[in-house]
Amino acid sequence: MKGYQLTFYTEQNHRHGRQPVIDWLLAKAKHAGIQGATVIAAAEGVSHAGVHHAARFFELTDQPMQVIFAVTEIESELMLDAIRRENLHVFYTRCPIDFGVLGGDLPAPRRTKLSSLFHRVHRPAH
Repeated sequence: MKGYQLTFYTEQNHRHGRQPVIDWLLAKAKHAGIQGATVIAAAEGVSHAGVHHAARFFELTDQPMQVIFAVTEIESELMLDAIRRENLHVFYTRCPIDFGVLGGDLPAPRRTKLSSLFHRVHRPAH
């Protein structure tokens, strides 16, 4: 399928109203019917305004973050329109991509069982 990789760059502490920007973006994506996203935490970065941001040992609020979506053109426009309507200040990139899912059905989740002795995990043999 043809579409876009839509990536938003923000910081851990960046908020829109009372909500973290990351949570706001994920909620808008869900509302737009976008099926998945990847949120990546970075060690450090420089913003488009030239400001250095980094995760510190005692302070992670300035940690650079990326929220990445693989979307159709319509989903991309829905996300960007929602951001424009809310006047949300966020840097983004949009790159054309091919995307899809390979393989058959998803494998059944593996069941794990906790033992009471030292809380060791016992996995069933396959």
